[in-house]
Amino acid sequence: MFGLIGKKLSHSFSKKYFTEKFQRLNLSAKDGYVYELFELKKIEDFEILIKENPSLRGLNVTIPYKKSIIPFLDKLAPTAEKIGAVNTIKIEKDGTKTGYNTDYIGFKNSLEAFLNLKPNVGFKEKALILGTGGAAQAVKVALDDLNITFDFASSSIKEIQDNAHYKILPYSEIDVANYKLIINTTPLGMYPNIDTFPPLSDENYSKIDESYFLYDLVYNPKETAFLKKGKEKGAKIIHGLEMLHGQAEAAADIWEIRK
Repeated sequence: MFGLIGKKLSHSFSKKYFTEKFQRLNLSAKDGYVYELFELKKIEDFEILIKENPSLRGLNVTIPYKKSIIPFLDKLAPTAEKIGAVNTIKIEKDGTKTGYNTDYIGFKNSLEAFLNLKPNVGFKEKALILGTGGAAQAVKVALDDLNITFDFASSSIKEIQDNAHYKILPYSEIDVANYKLIINTTPLGMYPNIDTFPPLSDENYSKIDESYFLYDLVYNPKETAFLKKGKEKGAKIIHGLEMLHGQAEAAADIWEIRK
């Protein structure tokens, strides 16, 4: 059995995606190829889930548990350890639980295609990451590996005050003229709250033009309010579905589900 853990999962595409994948590969439910959604009110319920479902072989992890799941795991893959967040868990026959981060893989591959990056020719402009959660950490490591410089924007005063490694700015201090790639890693704009968007000022949104690249990790809806604002100004836009497919296929590889 496989599944997804999170707090609210009505927005998730994962069950449909993996169920259809199992069907395409002729992998039967009686052999354990079933994908379920597990809503956890608190992360401590993870231990109960594991005890009650001994046939679990793999889990995906979504908001808000990508960081808080780590103490409940036995091992971390190097990339997950570097990022400090987990979105995929492999459960061995002996019960060992290893955490991975396939958000990194899905994001990095899709960003390279979006920016049309060539080998040894990076993106020369600076990026702005909106949000500082688990998904933002995967984005951070991917940008580091692509040699793209960046700052964070956060609405959390604690995040801004406590950080000593990267520049985290309050939204009120952001000037998008300093950035050509803007990446939304927050859930703002996600169904059903489709009218919400990151709190950049009206002045900042007005500065966006055809020279900008806007990437929204949200995939439902495909065109968020954030992306609509960019599209209206001529910016190049991309939603999170390609990243989502990429991270799902990477998870399937980890679980040894072969095409």
